Amino acid sequence: MEIVGKRIKGEREALKKQDQKWTQEFVADLIGVARVTYTAYENGTKLPPVDTLNKIADTFDCDTDFLSGRSNIRKKPESNLTFYGGPNDWTEEEFKAADDFIKEIREARQRALDKANKEQK
Repeated sequence: MEIVGKRIKGEREALKKQDQKWTQEFVADLIGVARVTYTAYENGTKLPPVDTLNKIADTFDCDTDFLSGRSNIRKKPESNLTFYGGPNDWTEEEFKAADDFIKEIREARQRALDKANKEQK
């Protein structure tokens, strides 16, 4: 619960540095909750329901995974698979090749992490 509150508060405070209108009251009005409820979200004493967390993420233009602490990436880039005709146009071989390539990247990343961990010890 703590990470959610910290991230929500951090997002609002960053916006408030640019424009003073970003008060708790202002955000509470935007997402349709009472100010005291929104304050509880920021303080980490109450978790927002999923639909409210979605509204907060939309308001701050970030991902719910970031707000909930599941990711440190504030906003994931949009995937543009349509450049390659979109996955609906991919052949079975193309799916397999893409899957194999992703597996290679993940294995290489894991090897690099393992090596870095060994060097730290």
